[in-house]
Amino acid sequence: MASSVKRSLGAELTDTIKKSRVLLVGAGGIGCELLKNLVMTGFGEVHIVDLDTIDLSNLNRQFLFRHEHIKQSKALVAKEAAQKFRPSAKLEAYHANITEKRFNVEWFKSFDLVFNALDNLAARRHVNFMCLSAAVPLIESGTTGFNGQVQVIVKGETECYDCNPKETPKSFPICTIRTTPSQPIHCIVWGKSYLLPELFGTSEDSPDELDTVETADNAGELEQLQKEARALKDIRQSMGSDEFPRKIFEKVFKDDIERLRSVDMWKERSPPESLDYDKLQKESSSIEPTISAIDQREWTPPEAFVVFKESLYRLSKRFKKLQEISSPDGPAPILTFDKDDVDTLDFVAATAILRGAIFGIEPSSKFDIKQMAGNIIPAIATTNAMTAGLCVLQAFKVLQDDLANAKMWWSKVFLERSGARALNSDSLNPPRPDCPVCSVVHGEVNIDATNATLGDIVEDILRAELGYGEEIAINKGSEIIYDPDLEENLVMKLSELGLDNDSSITIKDEDDQERSPRVDLQLRIVTRTETINESKPVALTRSLEIPRKPKQIPKPTSDEIHLTSGSTAIGKRKRENEDESVGVPAAKKVAGAAVSDGQSNEPIVLDDDDDDGVLIID
Repeated sequence: MASSVKRSLGAELTDTIKKSRVLLVGAGGIGCELLKNLVMTGFGEVHIVDLDTIDLSNLNRQFLFRHEHIKQSKALVAKEAAQKFRPSAKLEAYHANITEKRFNVEWFKSFDLVFNALDNLAARRHVNFMCLSAAVPLIESGTTGFNGQVQVIVKGETECYDCNPKETPKSFPICTIRTTPSQPIHCIVWGKSYLLPELFGTSEDSPDELDTVETADNAGELEQLQKEARALKDIRQSMGSDEFPRKIFEKVFKDDIERLRSVDMWKERSPPESLDYDKLQKESSSIEPTISAIDQREWTPPEAFVVFKESLYRLSKRFKKLQEISSPDGPAPILTFDKDDVDTLDFVAATAILRGAIFGIEPSSKFDIKQMAGNIIPAIATTNAMTAGLCVLQAFKVLQDDLANAKMWWSKVFLERSGARALNSDSLNPPRPDCPVCSVVHGEVNIDATNATLGDIVEDILRAELGYGEEIAINKGSEIIYDPDLEENLVMKLSELGLDNDSSITIKDEDDQERSPRVDLQLRIVTRTETINESKPVALTRSLEIPRKPKQIPKPTSDEIHLTSGSTAIGKRKRENEDESVGVPAAKKVAGAAVSDGQSNEPIVLDDDDDDGVLIID
């Protein structure tokens, strides 16, 4: 195998690959394929990080796993399976969250290349930020059904993951979810993001899926929501008793529905029909709890009723056990929804079907509910395999320092169902000048942990060495720890402000009187126990140049449109008296002749006699 790789790639690249140390974040659909590719290609040392465990639903596409691996660590099992492809490969696995503090900037710096094979936005953004901070190339990848994407991210050379805004998860107005559901997803979100947290979580937390911003439409619902939260809190006291399922059922499926029916809002739509606990109890007497294992067809209300009670029993037992082992001084125990957790999925599916019956909404199968509740887009094994292969091809370009060819051929690749073109490429774009992540300058400040104060950083580093003016602000995360109106922190030691080794601060230049302000500066704290310099307990580890933000082009005022060609202004056109032709007020001037709107397919030219510029609208 080694000889065939060498013949294909050449001796120099093969040697570089063999000596490389790479990080793979994620051991799921793409991760399994990618790990196999890295091992078979001969990458010298591969570290794998994944916090997830293997679920039955993973086995159809994550080929490194088998049925006996269910509930085991993805990272550890993937390492064990991949090792069999090439026993000499050096593999290291971590069953952990990549955001843990031990995976710091210094740790990221130890790699030649990082591969992202993640399935969530927050983790992708974190790895993007860490790679930029460590100046390590990142190959970002993802799939959505038949579509796949691969992108090379190199600090200062290409766009980073956050250069382009990402679509935020969809949220639903609280009034729709609580009073006028009309789709299965409304009932699913109600069970997942309202009822489950109220019973087994903390109702103070507002789920992302519920739009709880107070508006004229939402104000009454939010007030009623608080009343119901207090009522459910009282019901929680009976958790574990035989009456617990009945109390919840009659509260949310009967009493609350009867209240809704009394509201004057059902003239143009059918009012909801409350459910009867005793009636469903009788109708479901012959149904076994094993009905929950059926996930490919819709449950009837009596079947959902059985699963509702059974899942409540299981969740209550788990919750009570958590309460027994939790520390009085620690956080309150909670149970949260997980698409791969049978208990929470059964509860959400059962409550969604019962609520749908109340509002006359067609039920969905447990399988479909899992897809919707977990925001799952069906994964295609072939797409994962092609995407993983393209990741390795991108890696060859990066390791050869051949980014120009990466730009030309393999920047972003999409797989299409149409079959017209399997692969499309686009050139890599340069970093966006105003990107809040990659436009930031990263630096390190070496501090004497015993003596260094915030004032030392402000005076000795920012003003004396880097030339900042008076108008600056310093943030620790989202907390402002210094600005011209907050000087009391200057005398505080950095340790007293919670700034220990590997923490960071962000400096924002707010002085824009003469020139545009500088881009943000992020300084990572590196502590040393020995005194660096008795007069200067802080020092930059390397010199820094902080460029200024690009000047913003002023937007046109309400009475004129500015015309530009590249960066050169070529004129403006006043909105007043835009067309003074008599008798044709709705016409535009095209080569001197008035033509009504929509009557010509030729380019339209607006010609101003007072200006030299023209505006061409195709």
